[in-house]
Amino acid sequence: MADQFFYTSEQPAAGNNVTELSVGEISQAIKRTLEGAFGRVRIRGEVGRPNYHGSGHLYFTLKDADAAMDAVAWRGTVGKLSLRLEEGMEIITTGRISSYPKSSRYQIVVESVELAGEGALLKLLEDRRKKLGAEGLFEANRKKDLPFLPDVIGVVTSPTGAVIRDILHRLEDRFPRHVLMWPVPVQGDGAAGKIAAAIMGFNALPADSEIPRPDVLIVARGGGSLEDLWQFNEEVVVRAAAESEIPLISAVGHETDTTLIDHASDRRAPTPTAAAEMAVPVRSEILTQVLDSERRLIAGMSRLIDERRNIVDGFSRGLPRPALLLENAMQELDYATERVDGLIARNLERLEARLTTVSARLPHPREVMAKAEAEFSNKTDRISVALQSFVREMSNSFASLSAAERMAGGMRRKLNDGKTRLKSGALLLNSLSYERVLDRGFALVRDTDGEPIMQAAETRNGQEVSISFSDAKIMATIGEQAIKGSKSPSGEKVAKKPDEKKKPTDARGGDQGSLF
Repeated sequence: MADQFFYTSEQPAAGNNVTELSVGEISQAIKRTLEGAFGRVRIRGEVGRPNYHGSGHLYFTLKDADAAMDAVAWRGTVGKLSLRLEEGMEIITTGRISSYPKSSRYQIVVESVELAGEGALLKLLEDRRKKLGAEGLFEANRKKDLPFLPDVIGVVTSPTGAVIRDILHRLEDRFPRHVLMWPVPVQGDGAAGKIAAAIMGFNALPADSEIPRPDVLIVARGGGSLEDLWQFNEEVVVRAAAESEIPLISAVGHETDTTLIDHASDRRAPTPTAAAEMAVPVRSEILTQVLDSERRLIAGMSRLIDERRNIVDGFSRGLPRPALLLENAMQELDYATERVDGLIARNLERLEARLTTVSARLPHPREVMAKAEAEFSNKTDRISVALQSFVREMSNSFASLSAAERMAGGMRRKLNDGKTRLKSGALLLNSLSYERVLDRGFALVRDTDGEPIMQAAETRNGQEVSISFSDAKIMATIGEQAIKGSKSPSGEKVAKKPDEKKKPTDARGGDQGSLF
């Protein structure tokens, strides 16, 4: 059957008419066969190892007493599921059968999930009732009184069902009021979120807005099975009803039907008609024509939307789905990210073992010190023996010389040592002489007594000074002081005056710098 799905250029081997296939080719053929043969299936089983991955995808195992299979719900589908899967929960999944070629496993790509059987629903309902009750959402002191005669009534229900007509009919019979309806689906995936959004939307209306804020709310739905009424048991709906600032009447199902929103609302009505009777006190006439026009408008819009949806669905069937092209890559990425933690841990263990092995081969510091001490002691003994031998040799050589020879040798060594010290001292004195500083372009100023002048404040106007350069010495007379911030002989600061002529430069063409 693989030849029906792809073409291969491989020729059969001589004497064998079976075509050779690669692993990837046979895996893709199996994948297409599964997806073609099981385009849409419903499978019942028990949830095992649910994993809400960080990428947003959901992975779990669907099993029964005889077999088990993998299941995956992509990120866009997880947000639309009506349930959060838990270990051991019995469910019915709807989706298509596919495979993951990387591990040669088949799986169901989940599109929707529902609980299997009324017993599972009742257990989940009871657990949720206890949880919300423990939070105080059902306390009697939270209940608000209904207004005697509301000006505006807000209704949250389906726009196409009989419930809204019953409510409006009863309201018009008893007392015509202004009614605001927030149309929502009351059954199916996503209905709970829209019901809760409608309740919060009515509460968010400001009192002075163009759209009047309702004085009382009615959340209504016709009768049905436990599964049909399940959206009104969802936690998001119950919390929205409990937190509503507008008094709320719940009218879900028939008189024998009880949902969690009935416990959280301010008043429970056995039927939608009874909710209308609770909201207003008296009767009046019906505006049949208005209601009938509203019904036809809603039905016409629904038919128009259905027609447009069918046209769009027809176009979409001829186009490839980009999500299908990315499924394997997304699943492979999820598995790769799960393997990263294990790889890091194994790498750390390997490095630790390597460090332990290397440290075991290193000698102890006490052993190194003892070895060094022994070598030092050995070398000390050898040096001592060598020095004693050298002294004996020198003593023997010295004893063989006459007194005249020893005196002549000593005088020569003494003269050579003196010449060396004299030469070194002369070089050091020459390097420290101020004349070397003058060779670098500086000058030395002395007074008439030959004492150096270190600061401008030590001079006075008309004083005779001598200036020594590297090549000659000249005489000069001190004029007006022009150094900013300098002090006169009396101790007062002298302001700097502008020079009438350009400051003289040294023989190299630059300004004379500091000696230091």
